[in-house]
Amino acid sequence: MSEQYVRLEVSNYVALVTMDRRPVNALSREMRRQIIATFDEISQREDIRCAVLTGIDKVFCAGADLKDRPDASKPGDFLEHNRVTRETTNSIRECAKPVIAAINGVALGAGFGLAAACDILYASEDASVGMPEINVGLAGGASMLKTLFGRSTLRRMFFTGQRLSAHDLLRRAVIEDVLPADQLLPVTMELAAEIASKAPLAISYAKRAANMVDVMPQREAYRHEQEFTMALAKTEDAKEARMAFLEKRKPVFKGR
Repeated sequence: MSEQYVRLEVSNYVALVTMDRRPVNALSREMRRQIIATFDEISQREDIRCAVLTGIDKVFCAGADLKDRPDASKPGDFLEHNRVTRETTNSIRECAKPVIAAINGVALGAGFGLAAACDILYASEDASVGMPEINVGLAGGASMLKTLFGRSTLRRMFFTGQRLSAHDLLRRAVIEDVLPADQLLPVTMELAAEIASKAPLAISYAKRAANMVDVMPQREAYRHEQEFTMALAKTEDAKEARMAFLEKRKPVFKGR
């Protein structure tokens, strides 16, 4: 039986996902598969409406495990490795529920890619990020950097492997806030609880809409959003939200 590198804890519709492969959460193929399985599970569980992703101790994720590289002499091994690598971040980006990154320390290379795949980002005061692949003779991650940075910063980080601090990220409006280490999880979990209190179907559609506007022209994306609104307007939760507003009470959502 494989060692468990990803912990999933669920309470009050909020999932806390903790990466736990000591000492630095280096991503092996097995750990990637566990991340994929965890977020696929989150997507389908009705008792989860929002998730927080973090790491153990003072490390978010130091990136790919260089001791677990694919074997170029074995046909298909590199392709299988690359497929699992892609799907690790895709499982977060495509998760049906919003995912908040609580970046509790270094997030490098593929580890930074995990954070970039999340919907909302917070970081501790001692967190730092970077794409250091160039320092080991590799190149990868420009597609991740593009989702967060402008042209010049992307290229500078990509070509040099230079790290940015949490305060650098805040100054560039990449993250929501920089927090003391002991406040990072309480703040992100509180936000997750607020998101989880919304109508589940509306949040699910909102996640899909947010992903669409990243890749689609504005006109086409807005047309799809309008279709989502039409579909949501017919749900029991939408009617409950309207009645709760008029009756000045807290809504009780059923996810239908």
